[in-house]
Amino acid sequence: MRFLLLMLVSLPVWAHYPVMTCELDGDQILCEVGFSDGSKAIGKKVQLITYEDEVLAVQVADKFSRVSFKKPEGEYYIHYDSGHEFPVEVDYGEL
Repeated sequence: MRFLLLMLVSLPVWAHYPVMTCELDGDQILCEVGFSDGSKAIGKKVQLITYEDEVLAVQVADKFSRVSFKKPEGEYYIHYDSGHEFPVEVDYGEL
């Protein structure tokens, strides 16, 4: 009986995961970061990295959860690590 009561009063735990969308606008890369539940990722770090693991630029998400980078030459990817889930990466070929 206690188990049934516990099940009835327990609140479900809703997991959320990091999300990032990026697009190319001329020579600018525009990205928006957040979480799958729709919450913003204000203040979270987003990095622009080469495939030789050289960090080209680091931005912090603004009050709209957005960052922008100048498009570099060569191959690169954008890396967003929310700090408590798996990181998200977008390859330059996906823009």
